[in-house]
Amino acid sequence: MRADVVRNQKKLLAAAAEVFVTSGVDAPVRKIAARAGVGMGTLYRHFPTPADLVVAVFRHQVEELAEAGPRLLADTASPLTALRQWVDLFADFLVTKHGLAAVPQPDNSSATLHTYFLDRLLPVTEQLLAAAVDAGEVRPDIRPYELMRGIGNLCIVPDHEPRYDPRRLIALLLAGLESKAC
Repeated sequence: MRADVVRNQKKLLAAAAEVFVTSGVDAPVRKIAARAGVGMGTLYRHFPTPADLVVAVFRHQVEELAEAGPRLLADTASPLTALRQWVDLFADFLVTKHGLAAVPQPDNSSATLHTYFLDRLLPVTEQLLAAAVDAGEVRPDIRPYELMRGIGNLCIVPDHEPRYDPRRLIALLLAGLESKAC
């Protein structure tokens, strides 16, 4: 692809992710194009339907998360700190992911996205947990899928309950993972 095409696609994905967080996945595409600084024709050339855009944002964010895990492990002195930072990114991502269920999906693409999500992020979670276990920072009996599922469930805010703080609950969950030696 030409450099300007790639640049526009990246701008659209970033703008859509921002708009989805503040306005939901059913936000007007005109708002996304304006935030990206491109015309509607450019948006529709890249993403012919709103569902195409939502799926592309989802996949892009999954890839960013998958790449962040190893990078955090390499750049952070403590595997537990890397795990905590990655979980924070994961929780941010889930804001967009939960809205995906409301978007009409062609045939079986919702199941395909869920499989893609697990295929890309489960190994990263496993790598982060294994490093923290090897460092003696996390109990060895934690399963990656259970951790991902627990965080995902905590990120579902019941009916915009103002007293519900998923970040506090995630911090409690992570504290429970720590080995007694920490």
